[in-house]
Amino acid sequence: MSTRADDLIDRRRLRRKLTFWRVVAFLVIALALVVSGRWLFGEQLGVAAAHIAQVRIEGTITEDDELLERLDRVRESAAVKGVILTIDSPGGTTAGGEAIFEEIRRVAEEKPVVAQVGTLAASAGYMIASAADFIVARQSSIVGSIGVIVQIPNITGLMDKVGVTMEEVKSSPLKAEPSPFNPTTEEERAMLRAMVLDSYDWFIGLVTERRPLSRGEVTALADGSVFTGRQALERKLIDAVGGERDAKQWLVERGVDADLDVIEWKADDSAGSWFLPQIASNWAARLLGLPQDGAFLRRIGAERMFLDGLLSVWQPENTHVPD
Repeated sequence: MSTRADDLIDRRRLRRKLTFWRVVAFLVIALALVVSGRWLFGEQLGVAAAHIAQVRIEGTITEDDELLERLDRVRESAAVKGVILTIDSPGGTTAGGEAIFEEIRRVAEEKPVVAQVGTLAASAGYMIASAADFIVARQSSIVGSIGVIVQIPNITGLMDKVGVTMEEVKSSPLKAEPSPFNPTTEEERAMLRAMVLDSYDWFIGLVTERRPLSRGEVTALADGSVFTGRQALERKLIDAVGGERDAKQWLVERGVDADLDVIEWKADDSAGSWFLPQIASNWAARLLGLPQDGAFLRRIGAERMFLDGLLSVWQPENTHVPD
């Protein structure tokens, strides 16, 4: 009899243990579902309530599909009542700036959009800022550098020193020209000059359309010059000096609830988390005590090595340091 009683007790203990581990397993699965949902849907979780969306646009500008998709989600979200674009960029490719400009205008058709400039909004960086309905910059921010540039390295001298020559057969003289392997001819320069001036004319027209300036006034400012925020305000390139608080106040004046929180819509970096160059740069940055969010590549200028096409970029990046 005692053996049967012991067996019953053991079975009850086993049931209790099984029940405990089943509950633990259920909680683990539930937690995994929450984490996977956050991974799949990004910043959309937790922003169902009404809020002001903040979108950061930083570094060298290229055709960024993720950013364009994020801006589109901001536009479609019923919870977003206003948008603050936080811009800190020296510019980048003209086509990249154009794509972001057009997407911002789509957002602005449905929600009030204000641009808040940090250290720098130059060239294509200023292009995308001008897509907003109101621009706020710090008094010491750098703004402007309206223009377009094409740069081609010439390594013919190096090739001569190492004894390397380039032979080619092509369909016409201007095919694949100018090239770093040949001196640039006047015909090639004329071809590039025509492209640059056409994009420059388009850039001037865009700023004229977006700012309270005549085409002649914009042309006078579009000589590549950069301005402080104070100077840019005098020249009507921006609308006010200030920071995020002032940007939000403009939204409030447009009917956005002053009590709404500003929530940043961040990029989902999970897809690129195993990109080898990024891992290597993060590792090197960790050793050198530098930021590990991609800023290391920007600090050494490596991003510029991969730009192609017409550029609208102010060369020094984030180098404005007060005396």
